[in-house]
Amino acid sequence: MDARGPSIDEIRRLGEELGDRVFRTPTLELKPLAEELGNGTRLVGKLEFLQRTGTFKARGALATLAALAESHRAAGVTAVSAGNHAIATAYAAQAFGTTAKVVMVASANPARIAACRSYGAEVVLADDVHAAFDEVERIREEEGRSFVHPFEGPEVALGTGLVGLEMCEQEADFDTLLVPVGGGGLIAGISNAVKQLRPDVEVIGVEPEGADTMTRSFAAGEPQSIDAVRTIADSLGAPFAMPYSYTLTRANVDRLCLVSEQELQDAMGLLFHCQKLAVEPACAATTAALFGPLCDELAGRRVMLLFCGSNIDWETWSRQANLDYRHAA
Repeated sequence: MDARGPSIDEIRRLGEELGDRVFRTPTLELKPLAEELGNGTRLVGKLEFLQRTGTFKARGALATLAALAESHRAAGVTAVSAGNHAIATAYAAQAFGTTAKVVMVASANPARIAACRSYGAEVVLADDVHAAFDEVERIREEEGRSFVHPFEGPEVALGTGLVGLEMCEQEADFDTLLVPVGGGGLIAGISNAVKQLRPDVEVIGVEPEGADTMTRSFAAGEPQSIDAVRTIADSLGAPFAMPYSYTLTRANVDRLCLVSEQELQDAMGLLFHCQKLAVEPACAATTAALFGPLCDELAGRRVMLLFCGSNIDWETWSRQANLDYRHAA
């Protein structure tokens, strides 16, 4: 598949169209984290967890609804998700004055279910992920709602491309970019934008070992699936890759690296200790890679870390974060 990514002009036009429906999230020099790393690396974070709904997912959902014909938008939208994408779809529907009916698994975090409902969405609970996909397909067919995909397609890449555009406008001199990888919609859009503006920047994707779908896809040369997701970073737990996001990622991402569950937990504690940030495991993935498998080779570079989101409750965070990370090293 020859996937053409959105142009910078198309990405800019989307930003103008969305206006204040989406935030231009800040960047921050991470001096305490760099001091902890202690190898001369300059670190800057793109704080996308400050985005509307708490994650980058709002960008892709908004871009998808913006592309719908008015008649399709009026019929409402539907989505399936364990949390962040469902919340983003609910918000996007509200922002465009339509309705959302989202399907979530019954085991989803209650705080995420409540967040969906707070944006006016009707939430349907399914017993498991397979039943959830069956239900969302039924809703789409019977109610005529448009399906908002969590990571696949040009609209998603257009939305996430805004993150890459903002990074390049906000920070003049980073030479390396670390981005978490789930289904691939985030890194596909960001890398496509960054490579148009800064072709010399090395873009590295970070996946959990227990959800290494894109790593397997790169090795096989085509989209692959995994039998089960085995990671606390559930926001990165895509069970399969898809053609458009895979192809765009393969074209623009220099390499991928894997992080372990322990490295994710250590990174959550590290971010709290150094930067006073309490984030979900997916958001800590880039820090986990920086202090883990990439530590030595990135020494002395100017590194941008993407912090993708933080929809997590305190009980879950305190159970997952390793606040004694120093002793785990």
